[in-house]
Amino acid sequence: MTLPTLALLGTGLMGQPMARNLLKAGYPLQVWNRTQRKALALETEGAQAFTTAAQACQGAEIVISMLENGPVVDSVLFANDTLNQCAPDTLLIDMSSIPPEMAKIHARQAQARGLNYLDAPVSGGTVGAEQASLSIMAGGDKDQFARARPVFDVLGKAATWIGPAGSGQLAKCANQAIVGITIGAVSEALLLAAEGGADPAAVREALLGGFAASRILELHGQRMLDRDFTPGATSRVQLKDLRTILDTAHSEQLTLPLTQRVHDEYLALVNSGRENVDHSGLLLQLESLNNCQLGAGDTHTPTAD
Repeated sequence: MTLPTLALLGTGLMGQPMARNLLKAGYPLQVWNRTQRKALALETEGAQAFTTAAQACQGAEIVISMLENGPVVDSVLFANDTLNQCAPDTLLIDMSSIPPEMAKIHARQAQARGLNYLDAPVSGGTVGAEQASLSIMAGGDKDQFARARPVFDVLGKAATWIGPAGSGQLAKCANQAIVGITIGAVSEALLLAAEGGADPAAVREALLGGFAASRILELHGQRMLDRDFTPGATSRVQLKDLRTILDTAHSEQLTLPLTQRVHDEYLALVNSGRENVDHSGLLLQLESLNNCQLGAGDTHTPTAD
């Protein structure tokens, strides 16, 4: 069976390991990234890198975007010549995290051009991208979801059709609310334990065997103990997602006090110059607030790129 040619726009923290998994699965892959060297790095593994997004889309049957935010997606896909290079019936899969209303607009714009569209954001971070274990939440036409399923199966362990266009982004909002709030809870719990005289590593181990167990406690709790805030997902992006959640809630006349509080703490973290630390680095803001530190080790933060 001949596999369809794919274009992947965005080969950064998430896109690069995703590209590698698609190449390992045998897909012909055309790639583009704003920082070109990140796309060129994939050529030794079989990808074809292009200097513009429009060039990368030429001849691709499925175009995947994995970009930082809604305005970037809007600019790369819809505000220039990119989609004019796509043949009719091309499937656009936006795996970025953008506002649900923007996804609905993009779906209509794609349809007007004779193209198909899925919003399919992911959860799992760089570890999930590397291990091809992402959770994928898709909105759009169910037949197009079936068309994309072989690609999703290469990238993740769980792809779920949520509903019409924008539904995937709503699911991602729900995901990021839980992630952000839980990171805050784990930060507070470990710092409370340590300042009270308990061994926070032992406390984490005990909690993993009980009702408080979570993937956040497992992975990000360990990051906090190791003081390793090299980003899998940045605090800047987590803040952006929390802002999207609050804006979406406002449009639905909802008040989300926990999300608002965690948003404010991430805002303070980012405003302190730590926008590129891992989102588990919310601990650093809590430490600053309390003038203390979890553990005595060195703190590892991102190096300049």
